[in-house]
Amino acid sequence: MAQQNEAVGLVTAEAGSVSSRAAGGAGFDHRQEQRLRNKHTWRHALRRDWRIYTFMVVPVIFLLVFRYAPMFGNIIAFRRFRPGGSPIGESWVGLHYFEMFIHNAQFWSVFWNTVILGGLWLIIGFPLPIILALLLNEVRSRKFKRTVQTLTYLPHFLSIVIVAGIVFQLTAVNGSINQLLGFFGIDAIPFMQDPAYFRAIYIVSEAWQTVGWGTILYLAALTTIDEQLYEAARIDGANRWKQTWHITLPGIRPTIMVLLILNIGSFMAVGFEKVLLLQNPLIYSTGDVITTYLFRVGVQSGQYSYATAIGLFEAVIGLVLVLSANFTSRRLVGSSLW
Repeated sequence: MAQQNEAVGLVTAEAGSVSSRAAGGAGFDHRQEQRLRNKHTWRHALRRDWRIYTFMVVPVIFLLVFRYAPMFGNIIAFRRFRPGGSPIGESWVGLHYFEMFIHNAQFWSVFWNTVILGGLWLIIGFPLPIILALLLNEVRSRKFKRTVQTLTYLPHFLSIVIVAGIVFQLTAVNGSINQLLGFFGIDAIPFMQDPAYFRAIYIVSEAWQTVGWGTILYLAALTTIDEQLYEAARIDGANRWKQTWHITLPGIRPTIMVLLILNIGSFMAVGFEKVLLLQNPLIYSTGDVITTYLFRVGVQSGQYSYATAIGLFEAVIGLVLVLSANFTSRRLVGSSLW
């Protein structure tokens, strides 16, 4: 009897082994079949829609040439580079240039100017397109709505040089603002020579130029909200404020979070062109940011390795901010870039 039970056990184990190998083989065959099917799908898609995929050629080349290839140049942040010498530097210096800007008081002054200016724009400038889009969404006159949209996003198409010129004309000692102040008996204020006014001038000019254009994305997101939600809310007695708070804002929350993450990622890269055009040595204490400082020490002074080290430091901060903002957004609201 014991021999029979042992034989039965051996047969059962062998059958289990055969079935497990068969199952493993079936799983392997299934995975291989899935890979072949995906490969066939990609080939079929490329063969069928190759004309559409050709539109990706130029953007991909642009990214490779102007975004990825220059990353190799970051190596000179760790090597001593001299113009006319080796493109990857003459000798290895390690963290020498990083120690230089870390112990440089001027760099930290520029760093905190960048943080303050970027923070002010993020706090003040980022919500403005949302507020304007919500206000326009409440307008019932289509003609008035289109007129306001046109007037608000037209400044986006002006050159930054023109915008800077307008700012200089308005804030000059004999400019329009001082003429208005003189009408009320107030002495003229040298706005562009006083560091205390630079941040306010930058924020106001940036808002005037970009807020209207920023509303386009939010207005497009508002059109995707189901009107039946508003009808149900009105039946339940919700007023316009409650409808906005409980329906409109949650409806555009994914768009808000994606744009917020992108804005946080460019937090340290405060508008280089406008700051460079508006600043002068008299207002460096508040108007000098990392990008303009890099331009002076890197391009004008020829300290390429030093400037590369600062740029790499700035890029690492931006990467950390993007990853942190994306992780926080995904955990709190369920919306993220990836």
